[in-house]
Amino acid sequence: MQTRSFISGCAGLELSAAEFDFFSRQQPWGLILFKRNCDNAAQIKELIKRFRAAVQRKDAPVFVDQEGGRVQRLGPPNWPKYPAANAFGRLYERSPLLALRVARSVGHLMASDLYDLGFTSSCLPVLDLPQADSHAVIGDRAYSSKASNIMALARAHTAGLMEGGILPVMKHIPGHGRAQVDSHHDLPVVNASRLELETHDFPPFAALADLPMAMTAHVIYSAIDSSNPATTSRKVVRDVIRKVIGFNGLLMTDDLSMKALKGTVQEKVESSLSAGCDVVLHCNGVMDEMVEVAAAAPVLAGRSLRRAKQALKQRRKPIPFDEKQAAHDMQAVLAS
Repeated sequence: MQTRSFISGCAGLELSAAEFDFFSRQQPWGLILFKRNCDNAAQIKELIKRFRAAVQRKDAPVFVDQEGGRVQRLGPPNWPKYPAANAFGRLYERSPLLALRVARSVGHLMASDLYDLGFTSSCLPVLDLPQADSHAVIGDRAYSSKASNIMALARAHTAGLMEGGILPVMKHIPGHGRAQVDSHHDLPVVNASRLELETHDFPPFAALADLPMAMTAHVIYSAIDSSNPATTSRKVVRDVIRKVIGFNGLLMTDDLSMKALKGTVQEKVESSLSAGCDVVLHCNGVMDEMVEVAAAAPVLAGRSLRRAKQALKQRRKPIPFDEKQAAHDMQAVLAS
């Protein structure tokens, strides 16, 4: 059965009859879950099972934003509290080797939680390089304010994630770190020169360009395209993300229901895919909008389909690790 080039959210803790029917007919490539969809292990497993039954694909990808810190969709009391990425960065300043070990261990711990529930992927690492006057929407979600530290820690963190059977999605390519407004509510405009961007902001993404998937930034880079945010900019997607950064994996948009993007749902879908994104991401679970997304999203085909298949091929069964030691390391980071 042919899948369509979008990832959808859903409204609640279980699929309604209307949602099941919608997924069956429209065949989204994947599903993304949020806190509103996650209560306990049995419930999440059943929700994921029902989605895959609806699309009749046992390997249909299911995503979640499980970064740690402020952005953690699964948390206490049923799952551990995980450190924000910046906690690894602070440790790295004191003890680089220990920080890399802990980042890898925590990635594996996070993956263990998610793999057991049926998830395919967690939307991390955040490779954005924050500036002193940046909006706090990134804040401690960034590993460090030093590009070299971000590269090292993100590589370790994602290695642990993949060793635990979960695929990473790097974000927000090609960089949200300079944004002075929150793209959930407004459209950020970054006026840094192209040289500044290529020297400081893009390198973390280039260093991890071999990761299977990436998520765009709803940010205008005026030195590259003064009219369109990266998500809908052919110049940014084709010239910067694909060529300068060298990312050849599956490229998904950030959430199209965020306020940074203007226009109708149909226009957002069409402009994102026309710019060169492979799939669009729509998260809010509002059925009327989901119907519009599906109507505008074509069948996943050509290079985008090949990228989607290649991304999923990189998933491996979990390998054994010292879970007790990893949990001990994580608690030490949280305590510090």
